[in-house]
Amino acid sequence: MDKQTVLKQYFGHAVFRAGQEALIDALLSGRDVLGVMPTGAGKSVCYQIPALLLPGITLVVSPLISLMKDQVASLVQAGVAAAFINSSLTAAQYREAFRRAEAGQYKIIYIAPERLATADFLRFAEQHRISLVAVDEAHCVSQWGQDFRPSYLKILDFIRHLSYRPTVGAFTATATNEVKTDIIHILKLHNPLSLTTGFDRANLYFEVAKPKSKPVYLRELLAQRKKKSGIIYCATRAAVERVCEELRERGISATRYHAGLEDEERHKNQDDFVYDRRRVMVATNAFGMGIDKSNVSFVIHYNMPKNLESYYQEAGRAGRDGEPADCILLFSNGDIQTAKFLIQNAEENGELSADEREAVLRRDMERLEQMIGYCKTGSCLREYILAYFGEAHSGYCGNCGSCKSEYVQEDITQEAQMILSCVSRVEKKYTYGLGVTLYVRMLHGSKEQRVTQLNLDKLPTYGVMRHIDRRKIREYIDFLVTEGYLLVTEGEFPVLRQTEKARTVLFEGETVTIPVKKQLAAPEAQMHRAHKTPDHESPELPDDDLLSALKALRTRLAQEAAVPSYIIFSNAALADMAAKRPRTITEFLDVSGVGEVKAEKYGNAFLKAIADYISR
Repeated sequence: MDKQTVLKQYFGHAVFRAGQEALIDALLSGRDVLGVMPTGAGKSVCYQIPALLLPGITLVVSPLISLMKDQVASLVQAGVAAAFINSSLTAAQYREAFRRAEAGQYKIIYIAPERLATADFLRFAEQHRISLVAVDEAHCVSQWGQDFRPSYLKILDFIRHLSYRPTVGAFTATATNEVKTDIIHILKLHNPLSLTTGFDRANLYFEVAKPKSKPVYLRELLAQRKKKSGIIYCATRAAVERVCEELRERGISATRYHAGLEDEERHKNQDDFVYDRRRVMVATNAFGMGIDKSNVSFVIHYNMPKNLESYYQEAGRAGRDGEPADCILLFSNGDIQTAKFLIQNAEENGELSADEREAVLRRDMERLEQMIGYCKTGSCLREYILAYFGEAHSGYCGNCGSCKSEYVQEDITQEAQMILSCVSRVEKKYTYGLGVTLYVRMLHGSKEQRVTQLNLDKLPTYGVMRHIDRRKIREYIDFLVTEGYLLVTEGEFPVLRQTEKARTVLFEGETVTIPVKKQLAAPEAQMHRAHKTPDHESPELPDDDLLSALKALRTRLAQEAAVPSYIIFSNAALADMAAKRPRTITEFLDVSGVGEVKAEKYGNAFLKAIADYISR
């Protein structure tokens, strides 16, 4: 059997995706690899195909139990002998898994990194040849990565304990150049083929919204996606509880996930979402790594994440089946302070020295600034993300909130002069400076205690912008900071300062303009525009009634097999099935995502459903 045959027979695809074949060839030749591929690009195939062709066993090191269960269930459905070894197994199940592994029944074993160091597993690895070690979510090995896990350092210890060295493959969806270098260095990859296929996910629509009321805006978004499944990320456990409760009160099928819940409830809630018993998951960032649910059609961030790596990884859980999906971030300035608090109060990593921890904190704050920049830019959001990861882009994607909005330049010279004059007067009176929030209150004419205590209401610039909404004043200040007229100092108590550039506006007649969206489209209109097929393409769209019938059949079969629906067939496979309307098993095998094992298991049932529909 060759790689092409394996691809079609087990995974149901006729051609490889970008980068897959090169990585597979390298692993089959015994060369280490580092594959950086976006979520949904088929990273797992890059080590699963070599696993089936190499003589020994392939170990897949994975950080989460849920990921292992999903991957193994998917492989078993495809006809591949696979198992997982982690803490979810009972003692009896653990012994049985070892017995079967020793009997040569498994080609692929998923394992938690901490299990690699146990004496019984080291003994097993010496007695049964490990041909390949595949490290999934490889960015977890780097202290510079957003998900550093000390247990990942045990991978190299395990390899060094062996009397032989297996080929090593490292795979991740999000890694800056620095993290890629770290992965190669820490895992001691030998002359690896380092391949980055690109971070772009063309099917994802990106948008940053700045609603006056997040709860109201969220309800509007969900009302327009009544039959769709999605994730809502919140920055804190308290926000998860509040948002989930509000949605449930309005009859929305929502569940929750965060580290403060009991294990039993977390597992139940996760299963309810994965098995489509609940259509919306409200969660902190504790949820999601390794969740292979392919029919997530939207990811909404209720709060801004701490860095772009986390945002892109979390947003990337939408549209894994290649179908159009929405990634919408609801931003408010309060999110910045929340993110800073979470960074400054994060649990310290005992593996790092004091100097290293300080360096990580400094880096985390720099990453936060990049995240804030994403929320405030008027430029192409996709370009901003790709540029962060070192990938060039044209600057117009046609599928983000910025590119789909028309901008006009609004003259805010007068408002800028008011703000800059206010900062100038305050700096003369209070040399230690004031924070941005206090300036907003002062300019708006607030009577709050802190304003009057400092006698800010006695300054000539007090209340000069009382006719302007506070949120708009804050937006103007942020813009002046971005353009270099003002700066915000670093440290525990940041204050607002003028720069030399402010003189050009105050005394030299410089005009200040800010780009403003000409017309904010309603969320529903944006959703439909995001998913519109370009004019030069007019594929035959699957019949909605037939597609619904196929989804209903998939749900029934999934329930009978006790697996998530997408493990039977993805939404993309069903859409292709509905469009092609196969009448025979041979035609059924031409559907993208249908392999021989699944065709044998489910082909007749789906062919009957299609035939019944056509004959109506």
